Amino acid sequence: MEKTCTLLVYFDKGTPALANEIKEQLEGHDTERKIDAMKKAVMLLLNGETLPTLFITIVRYVLPSEDHTVQKLLLLYLEIIDKTDSRGKILPEMILICQNLRNNLQHPNEYIRGVTLRFLARLNEAELIEPLIPSILSNLEHRHAFVRRNAVLAMMSIYKLPQGGEHMLSDAPDLIEKTLIKDQDLSSRRNAFLMLFTCAQDRAVNYLLNNFESVSGWGDLLQMVVLELVRKVCRSNLGEKGKYIKIIVSLLSSPSAAVMYECAATLVSLSSAPTAIRAAANCYCQLLLSQSDNNVKLIILDRLQELKTSHREIMGEMIMDVLRALASPNLDIRRKTLDIALDLITPRNIDEVVGVLKKEVIKTQNKELEKGGEYRQMLVQVIHSCALKFPEVAGTVVHLLMDFLGDSNAASAIDVIFFVREIIETNGHLRESIMARLLDTFYQIQSSRVCTCALWIIGEYSLSSQEVEGGISIIKQLLGDLPFYRTAEEGEIVDSAATKAFSPGNNNASAPPPPPPPPTASKRPAILADGTYATQVAVPESVSTAPSLMATAASAAGNLRAMLLTGDFFLGAVVATTLTKLIFHLKEGQSSNVAINKAMADVLLILVSMLRLGQSTTVPHVIDNDSYDRISLCIRVISSVDVGMRTVWLKLCRESFVKMIADKHHREMEETKAIAQELYAQPDDLIDFYHLKSRKGMSQLELEDEVQSDLKRAMGESAKDRDSGKKLDRVLQLTGFSDPVYAEAYVTVHQYDIVLDVTIVNRTKETLQNLCLELATMGDLKLVERPQNYALAPDTSKHIRANIKVSSTETGVIFGNIVYETSSVLDRNVVVLNDIHIDIMDYISPASCGDVAFRNMWAEFEWENKVAINTSIQDISEFLNHVVASTNMKCLTPLSALEGDCGFLAANLYAKSVFGEDALVNVSVEKQSDGKLSGFIRIRSKTQGIALSLGDKITLKQKGGV
Repeated sequence: MEKTCTLLVYFDKGTPALANEIKEQLEGHDTERKIDAMKKAVMLLLNGETLPTLFITIVRYVLPSEDHTVQKLLLLYLEIIDKTDSRGKILPEMILICQNLRNNLQHPNEYIRGVTLRFLARLNEAELIEPLIPSILSNLEHRHAFVRRNAVLAMMSIYKLPQGGEHMLSDAPDLIEKTLIKDQDLSSRRNAFLMLFTCAQDRAVNYLLNNFESVSGWGDLLQMVVLELVRKVCRSNLGEKGKYIKIIVSLLSSPSAAVMYECAATLVSLSSAPTAIRAAANCYCQLLLSQSDNNVKLIILDRLQELKTSHREIMGEMIMDVLRALASPNLDIRRKTLDIALDLITPRNIDEVVGVLKKEVIKTQNKELEKGGEYRQMLVQVIHSCALKFPEVAGTVVHLLMDFLGDSNAASAIDVIFFVREIIETNGHLRESIMARLLDTFYQIQSSRVCTCALWIIGEYSLSSQEVEGGISIIKQLLGDLPFYRTAEEGEIVDSAATKAFSPGNNNASAPPPPPPPPTASKRPAILADGTYATQVAVPESVSTAPSLMATAASAAGNLRAMLLTGDFFLGAVVATTLTKLIFHLKEGQSSNVAINKAMADVLLILVSMLRLGQSTTVPHVIDNDSYDRISLCIRVISSVDVGMRTVWLKLCRESFVKMIADKHHREMEETKAIAQELYAQPDDLIDFYHLKSRKGMSQLELEDEVQSDLKRAMGESAKDRDSGKKLDRVLQLTGFSDPVYAEAYVTVHQYDIVLDVTIVNRTKETLQNLCLELATMGDLKLVERPQNYALAPDTSKHIRANIKVSSTETGVIFGNIVYETSSVLDRNVVVLNDIHIDIMDYISPASCGDVAFRNMWAEFEWENKVAINTSIQDISEFLNHVVASTNMKCLTPLSALEGDCGFLAANLYAKSVFGEDALVNVSVEKQSDGKLSGFIRIRSKTQGIALSLGDKITLKQKGGV
């Protein structure tokens, strides 16, 4: 039997010289030095040293000491030393300590008695304990509660000993029951009830039922043991649940938070009746509000999340109580609260929920609120989801959120404008009010990306003449006076000639001037929307400080002008596209050619001025070719009379957006169905109508619980795990069949632990002495404790368990050997084990995140691993599916964006580890003319381990069929 560990203290392994130093300190008369020496001796023993010569020294010089600290350390030393020989017999020198232990149990000081009794509770040697039984029993009547409670624990430990413990204390249950009845100390009563519960369960049950009415008045320590007894009894005998449910319900109102929590957990584990679930959820909500510790709140929210998964309808009634947790300033608590609430929204509570969310959004305007911008972003995302699920509330929140388009937190403002963009498409009756509000608040926008989205909305959804004219007017106003710059010497407008050349009446209007050769510039990589790289040009300082002056300072200009003057010509291209669409809308709704021609002239002037600004030395860098081509195209389109161009610009673009929204809704619906599919009962399941059942004096909760039990039996929930056969996949062979010692390991991976259950078989005809499994690790793995030595008879086996801690998501390796001795060979024999590779796939799981969040993390994370594509697969889509399956990640790029066969594919993958780490992958693959695939797979993460390990996994798996 593997030796149990009752004490664990970390200590660097010492040198042999340290043992001599300890011996000298113990032989002296200085108490402080003795204490220091005893601490070193205990820690050396815990880390594998034997120190065989130290025992006699301790008996001579430490045993007689009266110092309490020395006595406590002495007991720790006696607890961890080996008290038996290799055959399991008590060492003769152990008799020397029996008299000392008896003296301690009769000591006038209650502390000495108490710690000695606590030491005896950890002894497993019956020969040492048997002479001390009378002294232990006498301490049950001691005047001090510290002694009595430890005496009860010592008796419980002795009674449970496999070597005749019940015979040594045959009357222990009677004595403990008397102690439980007459003792007034809460800890002593708790220990006494625990012993009855463990060693004489019938007595504990009878005592509990006889004192049923007074359970609510017992202390919290005793109530916790009562709940543990109730769980054990009810699991072994389901028919008796009705007796104990009333006890659990009575304890739900306990003043102790720990009892309330355990009571709710017990109620959920024993009953699935609606009344029981409702009572447990209500208890959790009370704890959520009353507890100030953030960790406690997060644990309670986890329990509510579990209840939500299996009892969604009941939890829906508690949604307002759950939302009260938003009062906590901690963002993690708020995020988890919103996640729970979002799944519980129904048509009956949507108005109340949105009302709470609106109040919370208004609170975030308080600048003293810590991390108000991040919290507002979370609220916007939840409100967005609510408005999509329940369109009737969209009108009540959209105008409130549009006040935050100018939020200094760009991520929050982006979420708001995306929300507005989707609502204006899905809720056509809100279009006019949204457009009016957008035009009124456009000047507040500070982010370029928000501006581009707002401009797209203005270009697509300005349908009436008034809205079109308002859109053109607001853009002109925010761009400011033209031209965008003047020459330094004469203050002469540079764009005048270009304005005449591109006026509507000029025949050369369709040919914009070619861009001048760009000045000398540096290049750096930039991240595109699909996660791939492009080249970004930056003009040196010598060019940007050329002799020219801004007509209007950026700080004093409108937001569009200020952004253009910083060199944001992508925004300029979006402005040009928006103005082009507005001109088309104006032509459809305006009958006056004069007004149309005037608007066209104003727009052309703006576009040409932007081109000239991009070619000047006033801005930090020249206009990029894409933006230049886009603005030039807009000039040609406005100047042409092709009716087909209107269809492309006004109809097809809108249809693409509608298709994107429909695809998004479809994906969300499919994910929801996949999650909810497991929660539904089968069509042929038995239905019980509990109103038709005979009540037989049962309470409502008992009746509901009986019905739920019938349903579970009908649905076969008690069936064994169907995937038990997959457990064999985790059995690894560590040695060969021809080795004298055969070993195999069953590997179990938990979140932060790896457990190795190693089976060792002695295939020789000799007894193997001092057989030891020696393990070592590579990577962020750490062996918790070294397995002990064993003696293994011929043709017998031994099961050894080894625990390994995991600290990060990284591929690790466990290696080692088996060492043993035999009588025929003097040297130690060594069998080298096969390596155990811990797969990173055990630690990561597919997850979802928004496009904005993915880009932000991609830009933020510093570790990148770039893997070249080298595969025999020739189909792009097949290769992507192979990478997704091999990496256990989720493809964030929608399927509609991956359709077709253009010879190139770019997709983003995302996963999350059990440690909360994010794993980002971008796949960029191109099909060559010879049919082979080329490109790169880029992995980014915050830590180096996950980037390297995931890269190695992809390199290993990317070849098809491997």
